[in-house]
Amino acid sequence: MTWLFILAGVLALAAVFLLWQANRQRAESGLPLGRIVYDDSGGRKRLIERPLFEPTLGITGKPDYLVEHKGLLIPVEVKSSAAPAQPYDSHIMQLAAYCYLVEKTLHHRPTHGIIRYRNRSFEVDYTQELETQFLDLVMEIRQVEKSAEADRSHDYPARCQGCGYRSTCDQRL
Repeated sequence: MTWLFILAGVLALAAVFLLWQANRQRAESGLPLGRIVYDDSGGRKRLIERPLFEPTLGITGKPDYLVEHKGLLIPVEVKSSAAPAQPYDSHIMQLAAYCYLVEKTLHHRPTHGIIRYRNRSFEVDYTQELETQFLDLVMEIRQVEKSAEADRSHDYPARCQGCGYRSTCDQRL
């Protein structure tokens, strides 16, 4: 009978240790509390199997994670670089695109999203203003795509090398 109490004690300690370890790993990951319903980081995908697609704007995307917490879906974008003082505008717009796609395809408007850098996370509110900035950017991109007169930025030669328009660009490096 004593060995049952010892076994129960050992199992209880193991359970406490595993719970502590799981909470520590969750905190280090930068993911918010909640259930991961989508994982595009190479893990098991759940809620959705395909990229999110919104046909009116013709945009598609796959956030790294969607976390469900208190009935909300929170998109999380993970970056491998160290965190800047503030998130880059391009990263904020990417997160805004995921928030927009979640709202339009899954019918849940996120209140915010998270950009997770290697050493820090930023919570970005998905406000009406941010949505408007995102939609204005999409319209600007559509106008540039229609124009053959777009000036290319060559501040990053590697970006030029990997550009999908490189074969037809008269400004390529």
